[in-house]
This record gives sequence, structure tokens and C-alpha cells, in this order.
Amino acid sequence: MLAQVRSYALFGLDAVPVTVEVDVSPGLPTYALVGLPDKAVEESRERVRAALKNAGFPYPQARVVVNLAPAELRKEGSQFDLPIALGLLAAQGVVPLEALSPFALAGELGLDGSLRPIPGGVNLALGALAEGKKLLLPEESAKEAALVEGVEVFGAKSLQEAVAFLRGEEALDRAEPEDPLEALEVLDLRDVKGQAKAKRALEIAAAGYHHLLMVGSPGSGKTMLARRLPFLLPPLSREAALEVTRIHSAAGHRVRGLLKTPPFRAPHHTVSYAGLIGGGAIPKPGEVSLAHRGVLFLDEFPEFSREALEALRQPLEDGVVTIARARASLTFPARFLLVAAMNPCPCGWHGDPERACTCTPQAVRRYAGRISGPLLDRFDLVVEVPRLTSLELARAPEGEGTEAVRERVLRARERMLARQGRPNGELSGRALREHARLTPEAEALLQAAAKRMLLSARSYDRLLRVARTVADLQGAERVEEAHVAEALAYRRAL
Repeated sequence: MLAQVRSYALFGLDAVPVTVEVDVSPGLPTYALVGLPDKAVEESRERVRAALKNAGFPYPQARVVVNLAPAELRKEGSQFDLPIALGLLAAQGVVPLEALSPFALAGELGLDGSLRPIPGGVNLALGALAEGKKLLLPEESAKEAALVEGVEVFGAKSLQEAVAFLRGEEALDRAEPEDPLEALEVLDLRDVKGQAKAKRALEIAAAGYHHLLMVGSPGSGKTMLARRLPFLLPPLSREAALEVTRIHSAAGHRVRGLLKTPPFRAPHHTVSYAGLIGGGAIPKPGEVSLAHRGVLFLDEFPEFSREALEALRQPLEDGVVTIARARASLTFPARFLLVAAMNPCPCGWHGDPERACTCTPQAVRRYAGRISGPLLDRFDLVVEVPRLTSLELARAPEGEGTEAVRERVLRARERMLARQGRPNGELSGRALREHARLTPEAEALLQAAAKRMLLSARSYDRLLRVARTVADLQGAERVEEAHVAEALAYRRAL
């Protein structure tokens, strides 16, 4: 007897429909699994066999063929355990075939018949929504999938519970999303003593979505500043929150409620190329995608591998990462705000007023040279963060708090969206010239600076974008000379 069960394979961020075909026919007891499965899928045979036996269901003593269609698509993961088990039961008449047709199923089986969560609940729900299917998942994954509106999701704790539900012997309530985690404690800018210029750069970066590089000695406050940036950013819209949640769900992170706060990712400098950009046999999102709509903080910037750093250039320009494989090319969203921090030299004390630098001039140049010119050119803001002495720390004024700065950022962002529909950091070409209108004095200063500093066309545009953001923070309609002058203060050369 032949049974067909609908399931999905995660391919990037998309849930690709997979039909699990189970044929049970007379013959010597054999089990064949075809359809390009990986090792985890192949091992489902033993998990399914033990789960059926321990849950009190028959395992066919016959010739069993399981096909995962389409056959040319590589299948990986343990989410096919549940559809294979229910397909075997349907082929034996234990579960009615007509009860399976409205559903798409996915889930990992424990040897005792319990159902374990699987990654990508949100993505599976979007796939079921596109096909008009109901969804039956492990209970924990069902709560995650229920974040998607418009799809009926049911969660079962065990194989026995799923079978009883499909046979009409037991009712299951529609899954509801888990209560979101309590909001993160807001990190206040007041905690960072002094560093008025760096705080102002942080405000400009948050308002216009400008990439920021901080250079300073150890202990100057670079990491503290970076960790406070997400709390200056506007909350995510529902559409953006669902997009971010989908990425984190596909990466296997447990999701409780839509991720409405911009994410903050801070990978260690030993992260691999695939870990930063994304990759794998079937590519998974990397740190640049997990930071989508949020902040990617790279501390000890020159210590990252040259290959990984140069790979940042495409997503910084395009807002996406494209990973090519022999069978397919996948594109992940990666529109993040890059904040990087570095020491001025290998020992960290070059230019410090109290501690002597032990590096040779050649070592200082080599250290700065680890960051290529084209990558450095993609930072809108480069700011020095000097280490304060103990006396300066004691006397430093408290400064503005996060809430006050965030209000200015939100007002500036509202002006940008009303004028051009996007942050200034994403303007380019004709749109930049149209919306960043200069006064004659401002244009004269910008032209003189471009000639003196030998700015590239990209650097010129970035300077203009920063000046437009400074003007928006001050509520000015046109970019004035003072706005250009402030933007020039953040073009420190390494």
C-alpha cells in the first residue's frame, strides 16, 4: 500500500515542499530510503523503528521503500522522522490516508516516541501558508510556527498524541506563540564616561545607518559604546521583525515571540569565513545575516582573517549575501550596521599620553594595513576613542542618557523616511544628490575637502550622507557648512 505525506526541507530561508512517499509491499523485510538523503535522514530508519515499537504501533514486516521527492534536492536534518513514521502507519491502515492530506508534518522522534523540536518553525509555517496546508509539529516548534498569522498550527508531544489526533480520538488545541522574553535591560550611555565625540558618532550612526569604525587604546570604552548602539535604533516594524525572526529560526535558534529589537551580533575574531558570511553543503545564514536589521560588532577588527573581512564588501554595498553551490545559488538578507573596533597598533598604546608604545613604525603601518583601502572606504564614520586618565574619568561629566539620544535619533529617522523612504546611509546616486541639497558655502567646503583629501567617489558620497544625517539631527532642511564640517571630523585616516 502506498501513502503520501507532505513535509518540507529547509533550503536557505525557504521551506521547499517535499512529498514523503512510503510504499509497503509483500516480500522479504527490507527498508530502502531514496531521494538524496544525508546521514541524519538515513539514520531516521532506526529512530522510526524504535519509536513505533516503544509507542505500541506495528512496524511492517515487509518490503518498505521510502522516497523523498523531488529526488534531485538534497535532504538534510531530522524533521522527516514524523512524516516517515506516519506514512508507515498510514500504509498499514493505522492512520486514515484522508486524515493526512490537509496537513504538512515535520518533527524529530525520540526512541520512546516523544517528539523533539526542529529548527525553522517560522519558515515551515510560511511554506504551509503558501500551500494552504495545516501544520503538525512538535509542541515547542509549533509555538514558534504560530508566530506566522494565517496558518493553523498544531503541536503534539509524542507520536501517540499525533496518531490519536489524526484518527479523531483526541483533540489538539491550535498552537499559540510563547510569551516573548522580557525586554533586555537598556544599557545607558551615561555608563560611558567622557568620549563626547564617540557618543556623537554613535548617534549619527544610529540615525542614518552609517557604518562606524572606532580606534583607541585598550580600556577606552569602544566595546561599551558599541553594546549601547542597538538601544538607540528604532524598533523593528512587523515586516522587518518577521524577516529577522525567520533568519534566526532557520539558523536553529529558539525563537520566543517576534524579534522586535534590532539584533546585536559580536562574533569572536577567530570566526570562520562560513561562520561570518554563511555556508555549508546546504548553506545556512552566517553572522552577517543574523545581524540583519541590527548591529554587527567586530572587535579587534584587524585580527579577523583577510578572507572574511574582504567578503564583507558585497553585503555592505548590496545588503545581501549570495552563496553559490554546484546545485544552486542562495541569497540571504544582510543589511546590517557594521561597527568595528581596533587598537591603534599591535601593543595598543600608540599615541597614549601615559603608556609608551613598544611597536616599531613598520609594525604600526603593517597593523593598519591589515584592513584594505576598499574596506576602510566603506566606513562612513571613523572616530578616535582615546583612553582617559583616572583623573579625567573622575571629573568627566555624566553626559546624556540613552533615552534622550534615542528620541533625537527617532525624530531624525522619521524625517528621513518621510522625505525619501529610507535612512540616509542607504542613499546613492541621483537620490543622494536630490535629497542632500547643499548651501553654496557647504558645497564650497565639501569641494575643497574632496580636493585636499583626495576623496574617492565613494568617500565623497559617504561624506555627503553623513552631512545630511547631521542636518536631520538638527532639523535642518538643507545641508549647511557646519554640517559638512562635522562630517569631515569623522574622516580620520589610519
